[in-house]
Amino acid sequence: MFTGLVQSLAEVVAVEPEGPGVRLIVRDAALSGEAGLGDSVCINGCCLTVVSIDGDTLSFQAGSETLSRTNLGELAAGSKVNLEPSLKAGDQLGGHYVTGHVDCQGIVDAIEPEGDWAKYWFAVPAAQAKQMASKGSVAVDGVSLTLVDVEDTAKGGRFSVALIPHTLGATTLGARKVGDRVNIETDVLAKYVERQLAGLKDAVQKD
Repeated sequence: MFTGLVQSLAEVVAVEPEGPGVRLIVRDAALSGEAGLGDSVCINGCCLTVVSIDGDTLSFQAGSETLSRTNLGELAAGSKVNLEPSLKAGDQLGGHYVTGHVDCQGIVDAIEPEGDWAKYWFAVPAAQAKQMASKGSVAVDGVSLTLVDVEDTAKGGRFSVALIPHTLGATTLGARKVGDRVNIETDVLAKYVERQLAGLKDAVQKD
């Protein structure tokens, strides 16, 4: 479990083919000094397991399913990634509950500069848009953000978030361009509510 508060903007050292997937090697001196083998780390919103630690680098394994369903498949040496270690009991919860299980990939649909700030629009499938509500929470590349606008479109849905200068500078979002793919995780509470409502609807129809 994570909070969506990115702790570092780390650099990918190497992406090495391994079996049906890859070994992802990331440099982060602070995290490598604290992490242990088997720990869970959120990388661009995707939960991966630490399989090796060597000095200031950590290694992770990402399978073909992960690579195809997230933007981790686009990473190369020199890429920047958002890192967050897993939440510990007693830690401050400053964002929202993030599982690290990416629901879909979104597309940067528009960027509206507002001085040092910026309003970003993301296009997402209709199924994920239905799990969003204005003032609710969403994780974009692992960053906990507050939804501003949520819209339905002919092709699916889209939503906007307001990014402050700190978020633009301290995460990968500041370097994103229109057309880029991002990892989206909707609020886990919204998933449970949607599931319960679907069950109630089925029960009513059967009656």
